[in-house]
Amino acid sequence: MEKLTGKAIIAMGGGPTAVINQSLVGAVLQARQYPHITQFYGAFQGVEGLVTEQLCNLSEATRHNLEMVAATPGAGMRSTRVKPDEEYCKRIFDVCKAHGVRYFFYIGGNDSAETCRIVNKFALAESYELRVMHIPKTIDNDLRVTDHCPGYGSAAKFVAQAFMGVNLDNRSLPGVYVGVVMGRHAGFLTAASVFARKYDDDGPHLIYVPERHFSSEEFLASVDATYTKYGRAVIAVSEGIQDERGAPVVAGLVKEVERDSHGNIQLSGSTSLGDALTGLVREKLKIKRVRSDTFGYLQRSFLGCVSEVDANEAREVGERAVQIAAWHRVDGSITIERVGDYGVRYNLTALDEVAKETKSMPDSFIDGVNNVTVDFKNYARPLLGGLPVYERIHAPIVPKILHK
Repeated sequence: MEKLTGKAIIAMGGGPTAVINQSLVGAVLQARQYPHITQFYGAFQGVEGLVTEQLCNLSEATRHNLEMVAATPGAGMRSTRVKPDEEYCKRIFDVCKAHGVRYFFYIGGNDSAETCRIVNKFALAESYELRVMHIPKTIDNDLRVTDHCPGYGSAAKFVAQAFMGVNLDNRSLPGVYVGVVMGRHAGFLTAASVFARKYDDDGPHLIYVPERHFSSEEFLASVDATYTKYGRAVIAVSEGIQDERGAPVVAGLVKEVERDSHGNIQLSGSTSLGDALTGLVREKLKIKRVRSDTFGYLQRSFLGCVSEVDANEAREVGERAVQIAAWHRVDGSITIERVGDYGVRYNLTALDEVAKETKSMPDSFIDGVNNVTVDFKNYARPLLGGLPVYERIHAPIVPKILHK
């Protein structure tokens, strides 16, 4: 097959991750193996920078510099929250065409896949061959088709380790603790807190995900029972937990809620849910030592908490995107297929199979309304990589003399 000669451009969309730069660098370095990809441009601030031609020539970056960036969390080219409509995507296409770009790579989630789909549509309409490839990324792990998403493993590792520390702290000075974790519609990230458990009485004792309806009555009863049994309670809660009507729980507990630029209730970056839940516990259960934390953006790009498996797979999806586009002149989204125990295979799926819609945790991963199953642990364990080991004191009890 005749090779498609021209420039390539890459951009980043949505929230950053600890390994997103692996995908960026994987794509750039892989492209250097193909003479028909003449230059490789990067767009600053995602498609915002692309439409205003805020570009740099990554072909002139040294391999050493790129490898150092690959090991650095956060979006090296910076990112955007813009959700392009048809008009915006036409501007993206026009810039690509003006610069002689024949390969467009977009690292991101389902909205980024949708952007790729629309841009590809304009290229087809004008009979301009533009290979459009979506490179998957999201800590929420909610992209369809793919087994899991680059970025999830490292964020999940942070959540697990954070709850390890919380559990040790809470056991030292008992009370009730609520940790609010990212996840508007999918509970994969919150569920990873289960890996903090080592002993039978370790927290998190309760895990709440958006896939199950949240009831304040059930929550209070479960906290009360846990506190009675252990003298303490550690709870992991997804920021997007919903009531029986499908409405965010925070909207029913807080008088005034913030909304983002798209009209959605602001979940990340707000302590409202944690404050509301701990307020309920204090008011209804009369427990004095009650605390909460909202992990917020900490879990996305935490330096020094990267899953090696996640980093390797993030690099590979970037490489595969360029490889498939350069060899086969096709469009699509890179997906990960799990094989054996544990291995992966990288495939290509149609953009419209990934665009817009998200996936949730399957029922087989959720135990009741406040726990996760062994099936989930078997699914997620290899993605987190190695976790720290903690221990308790094991020593015989000295018999009492004065207080028998």
